[in-house]
Amino acid sequence: MAISVFDLFKIGVGPSSSHTVGPMRAAALFVQGLRERGQLEQVRRVEVRLYGSLSATGIGHGSDNATIMGLMGEWPDAIDPARIVPRIADLRETNTLLLDNRLPIEFVWARDMRLLDENLPYHPNAMTLVAESEEGELHSDTYYSVGGGFVVDAAQAASGVLDADNTVLPYDFDSAAELLRLCKQNDLRVSQLMMENEKVWRSEAEIRASLLKLWSAMQDCVSNGLKHEGILPGGLNVRRRAAKLHRNLQELNKPNVIGSTLSAMEWVNLFALAVNEENAAGGRMVTAPTNGAAGIIPAVLHYYMRFSDVVDESHVVDFLLAAAAVGILCKKNASISGAEVGCQGEVGSACAMAAAGLADVLGASPAQLENAAEIALEHNLGLTCDPVGGLVQVPCIERNAIAAVKAINAVQMALRGDGEHFISLDQVIRTMRDTGADMHDKYKETSRGGLAVSVIEC
Repeated sequence: MAISVFDLFKIGVGPSSSHTVGPMRAAALFVQGLRERGQLEQVRRVEVRLYGSLSATGIGHGSDNATIMGLMGEWPDAIDPARIVPRIADLRETNTLLLDNRLPIEFVWARDMRLLDENLPYHPNAMTLVAESEEGELHSDTYYSVGGGFVVDAAQAASGVLDADNTVLPYDFDSAAELLRLCKQNDLRVSQLMMENEKVWRSEAEIRASLLKLWSAMQDCVSNGLKHEGILPGGLNVRRRAAKLHRNLQELNKPNVIGSTLSAMEWVNLFALAVNEENAAGGRMVTAPTNGAAGIIPAVLHYYMRFSDVVDESHVVDFLLAAAAVGILCKKNASISGAEVGCQGEVGSACAMAAAGLADVLGASPAQLENAAEIALEHNLGLTCDPVGGLVQVPCIERNAIAAVKAINAVQMALRGDGEHFISLDQVIRTMRDTGADMHDKYKETSRGGLAVSVIEC
């Protein structure tokens, strides 16, 4: 399976890549399939069935609303997040769904939106969409949202082929050991090797432009996160903190004001909080590699661009390419889905990716980069996914800030060495996979264990 940097980094909407972005894409693909088969005009009713983790935390993650938006023909990278709430309210009031944004059909929420306490084979994030005509069932399909916005249908899941892209890469790697060997044999940095692989799909100019578009979206997300205050939606009454923290940090930078010796770390916290508060509010952001962990890579990249002496756009490109190399390893050999392996697969993977990106732009050797990613991931092993109320708020928002600082520290430690270390990145990724397999389901994005049940809600 060939995985591109643009598979791992995608512009979408909050609050969850697997529970919001994935279901929206699945529903949009379902409508696209009906259109291509010439069946769309025959549809008179659509039933949505959410299973497993999508059912358990679907409402908190907006899986129900996202699926409806997909049925309306919307895609995560293009939808205006501000239009979701009013369009859902209109549907609930009129019981009318505008299929593919042009064909009105009846949709009774209590009847047609079904959250089922049942798991389907292959993956916890499962959903089935059923289209009916006047004569009965017209077409149905089951989709699995496997993390990071990736979606596979039932046929792909049954075949074991998760991606139809069988592109042959010039420097294909399935392990960190292979990656290091290729870098050494060809005298390439990790970001350079990734660039050569990406050229199979698009030109270098297109790659650079697209990565800078992602960076622009990350910057916009931080900026938007700093503009808003008040209470996040969902009912937990979690207060947004980024805007106030931003004002405080700006005060520290004024003349004759003694700044905190930890101000750099506070800026990292700020960037991560801004992204994840915006994500929790359903705003536009970049999966990196998931929504729940979307603040870590932007926070570390913002930190580098703000506090380094000489920076330019090429550093952004190299950072994201190197980060993607580690994300590819995590996805191939374990998982980036909280519903599959717990939060170690989301925050842990993002932390390791951020460390790899920072290490590359700071001039680390491939061995030092691998060491930095290993340190970052190793110290997230066993991290459970237990969002309170099924919302990507507590502990998710703060967890991103902590992991961003952890990624920077991992790089600092790795750069003090020569790349030699006791535990390899490959071993840590395998451990993450095995730990996830051993982890009880209640600690994997179901909100039935851990902090999710330790908080008494009134």
